[in-house]
Amino acid sequence: MPPTLASLVHHSALKLTVRAGGERLDTPVRWVHASELTDPVPYMEGGELLLITALKLDAEDADAMRRYVKRLVGAGVAGLGFAVGVHYEETPKALVDAAEGEGLPLLEVPRRTPFLAISKAVSAAIAADQYRAVTAGFAAQRELTKQALSDGPEGLLTALASQVDGWAALYDASGAVVATAPEWAGRRAARITGDVERLRERAAPASSVVGGGAGDGKGDGGDGSGEDRVELHSLGTGRRARAALAVGTAAALGTAERYAVHSAIALLTLTTERSRSLYAAEQRIGAAVLRMLLAGQPDHARGVAGDLYGGLLDAPYRMILAEAASASAGRARARAGDADTDSDADGGGATVSAEAAAALAEAGGDLVGGLGEVVESAAARSGEAVLVVPDGERLVVLAADRGAVVSACAQYAEAVGSAQGGGERAGDEDELVVGISAPAGPIAAGAAYKQAEQALSVARRRGRVLVEHEDLAAGSVVPLLADDAVRAFADGLLRPLYEHDATGRGDLVASLRAWLSRHGQWDAAAADLGVHRHTLRYRMRRVEEILGRSLDDPDVRMELWLALKTTASAE
Repeated sequence: MPPTLASLVHHSALKLTVRAGGERLDTPVRWVHASELTDPVPYMEGGELLLITALKLDAEDADAMRRYVKRLVGAGVAGLGFAVGVHYEETPKALVDAAEGEGLPLLEVPRRTPFLAISKAVSAAIAADQYRAVTAGFAAQRELTKQALSDGPEGLLTALASQVDGWAALYDASGAVVATAPEWAGRRAARITGDVERLRERAAPASSVVGGGAGDGKGDGGDGSGEDRVELHSLGTGRRARAALAVGTAAALGTAERYAVHSAIALLTLTTERSRSLYAAEQRIGAAVLRMLLAGQPDHARGVAGDLYGGLLDAPYRMILAEAASASAGRARARAGDADTDSDADGGGATVSAEAAAALAEAGGDLVGGLGEVVESAAARSGEAVLVVPDGERLVVLAADRGAVVSACAQYAEAVGSAQGGGERAGDEDELVVGISAPAGPIAAGAAYKQAEQALSVARRRGRVLVEHEDLAAGSVVPLLADDAVRAFADGLLRPLYEHDATGRGDLVASLRAWLSRHGQWDAAAADLGVHRHTLRYRMRRVEEILGRSLDDPDVRMELWLALKTTASAE
């Protein structure tokens, strides 16, 4: 504890006597200052013991003393020391009465006690207190380190809560509560997740102080102190915080407690954010494992992965592909341009960039990077293994089927879609598109990657944030043809028929639609149109003549039917 007026009074060498304010001797003394100015307040900071001899003061003037003492109290002076035997043989009654009236402790300093002795006593006490705080801080650091090594973050939080006589909580990168100590702090920690999220929006390192909330304290049977003071600190060495620490106490932290909190921040940073070199190494391993899986070498992939991904490579998993809409569109254009020269460009053999994988540690606030953070946080909370590999502008994720990671991915996509308007993308090229494969095993990684790419392509074409491959066969193939190139083909194919009908020489388009919908049955189609079957036969011969194609060819009938469906959906 810092020195107090009581400790100075009890100092045997100083021989100080209390003349007023005896009930406030527990006031801490920050420093000692001697001044004979009639108004020393401009030179005070508060918390000082002011020493005077009344060289320039009329200490027997009651009004003057009341004004003088009132100014000292307003400045936050801890106490007043009056030296007797210099200008006054005893402490003037006017000064004593003024001090008593304002509640200011007044100490009488004997002639044989120099002011310097009091200053040395206070300085020595402050130094001793600081030494005790540093020593306690080092002891706390050793205890926190011991707990972190033996029991992980949970043990560290327990030790920290004991050190600060309060509670502590750890949050992950998404702002969710990971661990708390003691147990009653769980609900209190959950109430400030909004403050944690706001802290994460600031550049790291960042900290803030949050006021307590009434009605949640131990005193009323709740889960924390009623008016606790909560400090929030971001954890991590990158631009974005990897986690956050909350420390709740009844009052502001002292020096020793501050040392303990800083030690906890350092230790938690080491445990929650691995070094960049280790992270990059793990990403290179992940990239290599993915390449082997896509190349049809699951046994080699298991050998390289070891225990890094647990049983992920043996259980059914989902392949997830995510990228910005601009990158997805670029890939589609490149695919279309290479269609005549590269028949193997089916997405089954991805080239994974280890350099791009290593850059994930510095992911910014883009939607693709945000998805990476979400799935890794979900994996950490649930204990699931997950393989996350950035591939250029694309993010590749291998996650357990029906697990927390796949669920978190779907929820993130739903939130993005809701923000953009009901699950539909607004057209911004920086927006997110995600494709998810059907459940697959290690020998089918290439097929799963192709499925995820197909789902990704459909998501881009339909303007959706997320599409699962299993959903592709659930509806009609017609929406998949909602592409400008397909519409242009349909319009070009049917234009001669529409131009013919525009002259009023027959309804060839409607007749063709009815005939195809009835699978070439003349009587049924003619009945639908309300014409004689010979009239319908004539019209179909005209369709063949105008288009220069035979309706006996099943491919021609298929193309015409799809063209009719495409133009109908666009109307």
